[in-house]
Amino acid sequence: MKKISKIILTLILVITLLQNCMNRDLQELNAKQDVIEKVNELFIFTDNRDWEKVKSVFADRVDFDMTSLAGGKPNLLANTEITSAWENGLKNLKAIHHQAGNYLVQINGDTADVFCYATATHYLPVKDGKNVKTFVGSYDIHLVKKEKWYIDRFKFNVKYVE
Repeated sequence: MKKISKIILTLILVITLLQNCMNRDLQELNAKQDVIEKVNELFIFTDNRDWEKVKSVFADRVDFDMTSLAGGKPNLLANTEITSAWENGLKNLKAIHHQAGNYLVQINGDTADVFCYATATHYLPVKDGKNVKTFVGSYDIHLVKKEKWYIDRFKFNVKYVE
């Protein structure tokens, strides 16, 4: 009888440990999915030119780095500065399309780092027929979790522009 009791107690302990491990794994998977969704929202909201929603995915201030494309230095910008610049810079385009993937996500408590490949196409009919400009590269994005995830660091790494 003592052997059976020890076996049952051991099984209960093993099951409890497995449940705890599975819960941690599920929490990490959920956090990674939430972070990827936030990055996708940034691209989708930009494509839809929904500037209020774009602003809502950013933290109040963002370490913003597009130097690989435009030169200059990275800047700490208010989310309103970013969305205003994008709204003005993209307003004449007839269509914008971002496609991202190959996400690598590292969660560290209430912060996350994301790497992804992406392309952006800008469509504007012009007389010479070169209507589409394609930007290919990757992003390094950092997020912080408050009541929800916010992007607080954004870096584009251009590979080529065609």
